[in-house]
Amino acid sequence: MDLFAQSAKKRHVGQPLAERMRPRSLEEVVGQAHLVGPGRILSNLAPGRAIPSLILWGPPGSGKTTLARLLGDTLRAELTALSAVDAGVKDVRDAVAKAAARRDQFGARTLLFIDEIHRFSKTQQDALLPHVEAGTVTLIGATTENPSFGVVAALLSRCRVVRLEALSDPELASLARRALADADRGLGALGLSLPDDVLDQLVSAAQGDARRLYSVLEVAAELAKTGSEVTATHVAEAAQGKNLLYDKAGDEHYGVVSVFIKSMRGSDPDAAVYWMTRMLEAGEDPRFVLRRIVIFAAEDVGNADPQALGVAIAALNAFELVGLPEGVLPLTQAVTYLALAPKSNRALTTYAAARKLVREHGTLPVPARYRPGSTATDRAMGHGQGYKYPHDFEGAYVPEDYLPDAIVGARIYEPTESGYEATHVKRMAELAALKKK
Repeated sequence: MDLFAQSAKKRHVGQPLAERMRPRSLEEVVGQAHLVGPGRILSNLAPGRAIPSLILWGPPGSGKTTLARLLGDTLRAELTALSAVDAGVKDVRDAVAKAAARRDQFGARTLLFIDEIHRFSKTQQDALLPHVEAGTVTLIGATTENPSFGVVAALLSRCRVVRLEALSDPELASLARRALADADRGLGALGLSLPDDVLDQLVSAAQGDARRLYSVLEVAAELAKTGSEVTATHVAEAAQGKNLLYDKAGDEHYGVVSVFIKSMRGSDPDAAVYWMTRMLEAGEDPRFVLRRIVIFAAEDVGNADPQALGVAIAALNAFELVGLPEGVLPLTQAVTYLALAPKSNRALTTYAAARKLVREHGTLPVPARYRPGSTATDRAMGHGQGYKYPHDFEGAYVPEDYLPDAIVGARIYEPTESGYEATHVKRMAELAALKKK
């Protein structure tokens, strides 16, 4: 073994496989072709070239830290790394002061890499702002969360948001093969084989996360004997089940909740139950799911099926009675019922129409005939005079206008022809005909 190989081997001692296999150049990056492919934003970098401050937004294991390091290497700029988990305002100020000194003394640029930048408080992010604006540092922020929620608007406006995607199955498979073949940084010296079906199992366990892929592969390789085959049992033992990607306060949370609701709205019970189960199995509070179900029953089903809200409330009550694990059954019943129920969003649009009138016209007076005439003073002011009690008339209906005089004739509730709500269309037409008479 030559001296260079020995030196490289010493550098790798104790490093996890994911760190050893981290790309050393943009050409080694697998995936993110929309960023590093020919003619893309990160493909034509050169020493001394200026780049804007960036927010790298993507799921775990998609390459955010790797890209930050490669940017520093490619641009020959100093890369100062901080973690928002344990860094404070003092750390930011120290990093900026060193960057300013480096710029003034040597004309060198500094990339300030902040991992999990969404965990920085508003005060910490505000402390960065003048230095990013002045160009003292070029900020490279990494986040798994939607930066619109986690990064203050002033700082976000001075950065370009770059979206990274979870790695595809073929991309993960290529990383696994590369690690097994690389005798220097990877597992090539072990002479292991990996059948295609086991490779598929490994890729499935990684769930788009390169770091998890390497972690599972490294443990599976330790379980297998040198020169032997990595088996499905080895991978299953190394994976120890799948960790469901779901942060109850983050972007993945909002994504799953969104598609859950859209599945019910789109009348797809299979998808609705799948996404509901994803939430519950990842540890979401069932009461959160139930609150969304109750809202959905009124917002998206409404009078098209008046029983829908009752089903949702019954599911809530049933869950409170029985708890988990049996409580998932009334949730599932409610979700499948709501998904297949006829749909109407008129509760939403009707309230919006009424709210618009209220905001446009303000507090219009209540017509005197509808005010209570309980006292002599009320009656002297004409309150209650001329009011017709509907139950005194045929069909318990009187063709009166109950809206304020200034907006008489305004249409607020416009029922659909969906489900039971179609009876409202018919009833309103009958009442309108009586009014004309």
